[in-house]
Amino acid sequence: MPDHTHDHHDSPHEYDYVVIGGGTAGSVIASRLTENPDVTVALVEGGPSDVGRDDVLTLRRWMGLLGGELDYDYPTTEQPRGNSHIRHSRARVLGGCSSHNTLIAFKPLPSDFDEWEAAGAKGWGAVPMEAYFARLKNNIVPVDERDRNAIARDFVDSAQAALGVPRIEGFNREPFTEGTGFFDLAYHPEDNKRSSASVAYLHPVMDERANLTVLLETWAYRLELAGIRAEGVHVRTKDGEELLLRARREVVLCAGAVDSPRLLLHSGIGPREDLEGLGIPVVHDLPGVGENLLDHPESVIVWETNGPVPENSAMDSDAGLFVRRDPGRPGPDLMFHFYQIPFTDNPERLGYERPPHGVSMTPNIPKPRSRGRLYLTSADPSVKPALDFRYFTDEDDYDARTLVDGIRIAREIARTEPLAGWLKREVCPGPDVTGDEELSEYARKVAHTVYHPAGTCRMGSPDDQLAVVDPELRIRGLEGVRVADASVFPTMTAVNPMIGVLMVGEKAADLIGGEA
Repeated sequence: MPDHTHDHHDSPHEYDYVVIGGGTAGSVIASRLTENPDVTVALVEGGPSDVGRDDVLTLRRWMGLLGGELDYDYPTTEQPRGNSHIRHSRARVLGGCSSHNTLIAFKPLPSDFDEWEAAGAKGWGAVPMEAYFARLKNNIVPVDERDRNAIARDFVDSAQAALGVPRIEGFNREPFTEGTGFFDLAYHPEDNKRSSASVAYLHPVMDERANLTVLLETWAYRLELAGIRAEGVHVRTKDGEELLLRARREVVLCAGAVDSPRLLLHSGIGPREDLEGLGIPVVHDLPGVGENLLDHPESVIVWETNGPVPENSAMDSDAGLFVRRDPGRPGPDLMFHFYQIPFTDNPERLGYERPPHGVSMTPNIPKPRSRGRLYLTSADPSVKPALDFRYFTDEDDYDARTLVDGIRIAREIARTEPLAGWLKREVCPGPDVTGDEELSEYARKVAHTVYHPAGTCRMGSPDDQLAVVDPELRIRGLEGVRVADASVFPTMTAVNPMIGVLMVGEKAADLIGGEA
């Protein structure tokens, strides 16, 4: 029989802080808060540990994780102007998406943070945020010389020659508006191992700190609220046992841009009408939960090469390009990843065939204007939420036009030596697809995601009705609960957002620790 005689404060499931999600931000926060030996933290992670798992820790094996047992694998709703077959991978493993992704590591540009501040995120401008980049524990380095594939080197040379953009060695050294080069990655080049959030922040301390409890394969499904105060979270262990984890000080949601709003909605926190429609008792009417769903959509143009591409690489997409088409913009407005593989998963649905050897360029929209939303379709927490990104629905068709420009620019680079010498033919969309409308239709139909969902619990000022958290990351109108992950982004960073999420974690730890 369980022993109910002991005092509430010594409950075996009571901690100062309960951090939900052992991912990119959660790993940082749990690690930083437990630097104080007097603070106890429970870190709740829905997936297993990444310790000792080469399939996770070896960076170049990232593609093998997509759609597998460590992927929550969220479908998207019908996208009338886009690709309805996109599946959003979200990682079910310690380290979260930093255990799953390519670890491309860009400090958000000053213009990104300044845009956040202008959107009501007071204190999140470029100047105060700079300090948090310096604190990161991850090993962030440019792609190692031995991982610089010859065809990727030639892509960089051709991009520079064709477009006249600068060559960048170390994208994080100073702000840029355009340029081409090899990315910075959070990895250890000597053995191609990840320097993920879990590797950098949890592995060194997990076994040492008695004040840190990591609960693996434990799924959080509902917050415990007393009036307007969050007192803990209901979880289910892998054995099916249901527990209430109590937080003496705060609950911190770090479950990501899908699962943080999902958990709030299942806890009765969100748009009243939607919750009532599903029969979920409304605890707190907060209309912005699940709104402002952001992503970086990108399309793909594929070439067959004259023969096999050399084998060496850090993760098969090691170099890229940024262009600023509109000089009135503070940052880049078109980006490419250069893949040293023929990435034809989506074109194959349109009848294209994967060439035996090939490479791809993926025009990407750094500052997309379309906004989607996440919502529940059932009161049952085990039913996946609906993700409607509303891809390519922005009023002036800016997003689609960006991809069309991208395909044209990609072709210019492909015609330019030294890259041109490698390429046998353009496979998709194919050299005969040249008109704006045809290119737009192709680009939208084969568009995929770079797995950057964000914005669904966005941060904003007190008078912003759709803001979910304030600039201290506290949920508006509630006590004892914050959100700290990509869902708080007011707008999308022009660059890959992982470092931005780590920095949100570092700042959140400061905000939480400062209040305590």
